[in-house]
Amino acid sequence: MNPKVTDYILSQEKWQKELQVLRNVLLELPLKEDIKWGIPAYIYKKKNILGLSAFKNYCGIWFHHGCFLKDEANLLINAQKDKTKGMRQMRFNLFDEIDVELVKQYVLEAMANSEVGLEVKPKRNINPIVIPDELKIEFSKNERLKYRFNEFTLSKQREFCEYISSAKREATKQSRLEKIIPMILNKVGLNDKYRNC
Repeated sequence: MNPKVTDYILSQEKWQKELQVLRNVLLELPLKEDIKWGIPAYIYKKKNILGLSAFKNYCGIWFHHGCFLKDEANLLINAQKDKTKGMRQMRFNLFDEIDVELVKQYVLEAMANSEVGLEVKPKRNINPIVIPDELKIEFSKNERLKYRFNEFTLSKQREFCEYISSAKREATKQSRLEKIIPMILNKVGLNDKYRNC
């Protein structure tokens, strides 16, 4: 039992009893318990299977790849139809709605699906990187700058380019360019200070 999960459940005054019952079901299974994204998370063989969550009007289980579940009891919902691809939620408005055996069946199926590799892969941005003219000019003057830029991942290259391109005024583009040149040369990504790296 992860003490952080205990703290999370104790902080949910309205749904403590329901969350504890769901947690007990999950702890009977070979799942690793942790906190991710601020909620209890349950992991099987290093893969995120589900999370527990409490809201104002309900508590529930989020299945990360729930779209692959058969859902014969018709319990799962897609909370954001046009945005969420794989995640499905099982909601409980009352304690009596929790069918422990049925919950266990869904979790076991989710674990089996993970075992065979069923998962929704996030779509990657496949748009080509458009290097702004201001940066191209600097590359023509400074071969080392171009070399360092090409050492970054595509996503970090895109961040630099969009940072310059998104400026409306030429003066702003120029000041942004001046800001990122030393960052590129020192192998520091534009948003590295916000990442855990």
